[in-house]
Amino acid sequence: MTTFTCTAASAGTWRLGDLTVNRIGFGAMRLTGRVAFGSGVTGDRERAVGVLRRAVELGVNHIDTAAFYFSPLLSANELINRALSPYPDDLVIATKVWAGRDPSGEWWWAEPGQLRGQVEENLRQLGREHLDVVNLRIPRSARDGSIAEHFGALAELRAAGLVRHLGVSNATPAQLAEARAVAPVVCVQNAFGIGAPASERELLRICGEQGIAYVPFFAIAGAGREAGAGAAEDEAVLAVARAHGATPAQVRLAWTLAQGPHVLAIPGTGDPAHLAENVAAGGLRLSPEELTLLQDAGIPAP
Repeated sequence: MTTFTCTAASAGTWRLGDLTVNRIGFGAMRLTGRVAFGSGVTGDRERAVGVLRRAVELGVNHIDTAAFYFSPLLSANELINRALSPYPDDLVIATKVWAGRDPSGEWWWAEPGQLRGQVEENLRQLGREHLDVVNLRIPRSARDGSIAEHFGALAELRAAGLVRHLGVSNATPAQLAEARAVAPVVCVQNAFGIGAPASERELLRICGEQGIAYVPFFAIAGAGREAGAGAAEDEAVLAVARAHGATPAQVRLAWTLAQGPHVLAIPGTGDPAHLAENVAAGGLRLSPEELTLLQDAGIPAP
């Protein structure tokens, strides 16, 4: 694996409202082990704390988390609190609400009036008096519906000082427009990576035109989603990785970042070595020919 400039500043910066972050961030989901209860797999507390502290040492100042990122023994928010509090002045922590999980791990979806409780849950776990960014995580079943009532409830919490900035997650262009009519939106957090459909590439473009950060999740995992990247890798990705002495994950991150200066990556891991590789991917520059080669990799033929 080629060693690139190994700080999160390598890919440049973008602004989430009035908050400047390095474009390589960190996703906290994998710190707790498998999110599914009954899997018998949980994370290592001290290792997770070490990964978080090392991420900040490497220049990461944008961490994505959620109160529903927990396993039977570990909570991502509480790990962040333990590892990083008192927090660095430039650290931006983004979380998500609407989705929730009860103590047994069962999923539930909040009514607008319950969003305050979810925000307060994040505040307690993180040990903060306000949240930097809160994304409204839209359920798949609601992707064709209105989000105005839920987003309006978040806007009220923003006006009350509990939340600094708002975003949307798993959103459509219509829902982004609906949210922006209610309150400012600083980011859109959707599944995106090599092989993403044209509709998602269009939303990325819209965000760029409007100065909104586009924050992909599953940029490395792709179709593997929560389970992670699959064993079989696309040959185009492998060819580019060989050419640079890089890993396929680094190539996927570099391609994602190359989609626009407003694109922020939040790769997650509980492995210190993978953390260093992910951060180093911000220094990997792909040629126009390589970007074109990778553009449609993984998209099934019609």
